[in-house]
Amino acid sequence: MKSWMTRAACAALVTCMPLMSWAQAWPTKQPIKLVAVFPPGGSVDQVARILSGPLSQQLGQSVVVENRGGASGVIGTAGVLSAPADGYTFAVVFDTHGVNQSLMPNMPYDSKRDLVPLVLVGTSAMMVTTHAASEYKSFADVISASKAKKNVAYGSIGNGSLGHLAMTLMTKNGGLEFNHVPFKGGGPLMNDAIAGHIPLTIGTVFLNKPHIDSKRLRPLAVTSSKRVAEFPDVPTIAEAGFPGFEAPAWWAMLASAKTPPDIIKRMNEELNKTLSNPEVSKRLEAQGISIAGGSVERAKTFIDGQIDTWAKVVRENGIKPD
Repeated sequence: MKSWMTRAACAALVTCMPLMSWAQAWPTKQPIKLVAVFPPGGSVDQVARILSGPLSQQLGQSVVVENRGGASGVIGTAGVLSAPADGYTFAVVFDTHGVNQSLMPNMPYDSKRDLVPLVLVGTSAMMVTTHAASEYKSFADVISASKAKKNVAYGSIGNGSLGHLAMTLMTKNGGLEFNHVPFKGGGPLMNDAIAGHIPLTIGTVFLNKPHIDSKRLRPLAVTSSKRVAEFPDVPTIAEAGFPGFEAPAWWAMLASAKTPPDIIKRMNEELNKTLSNPEVSKRLEAQGISIAGGSVERAKTFIDGQIDTWAKVVRENGIKPD
């Protein structure tokens, strides 16, 4: 009996050894790839590159950034899911991840089921801005113009973008009417904004700050629950008469839900260590990003909440992607 039990235990140990040694070997097998799901130069690309260096030093393994843009991040995210779920390929995503599911019902993956967040990197206010020579001196002026039935037009980076959805939610709750002008990304939006061709814009601090600093744009309001430290005189939309309003931009790192739990746990720990690095904090904050960090569970609760919130706005307002 004892001999049989000993043989069974040994067999079980041998069976488990490949899996154990494989998990213990991570991340020595090959370089880790961070797929930035938008093209080079944008905030997702910046976040991925800010994190990659310190993360590489911590893990003792090369961490490379690959840009794979398209379809508001869907193409890059799908690419991560098509790779082996072995802890060597992760996605760095933007807030579009929270709206893609409701805008694109035929996506090749389910945002909640097929992906697991490693960490919520950070959040940022979006800003409502206007040209420096605009008639709008405050957000109250914008509200007054809408109530007076004047044509109030604003631009965003595209149909179904977080800026578009946030303004839709605000105007619906306030009984206002704004005309949305979708642009093909942040570059074209800012070009028309600083030229004075569009009365209002909504975009991240990252997008707007250089043009505010150069005095070409005037900030009117922010979508965060609190004022932004860099712009303490700019009120929140909640302060401007929309209590409880909050619509942050955000960034996160995701993995396939099939990734071994030990690797997900280790990556969460390492990413939190990276985010606590003073140099990383400084560089992210320079992009207008407030560091979040925390557990996988915290990130999942936040992201799932974003998916649910914006799905309702899309559904109730019949919003379609470009």
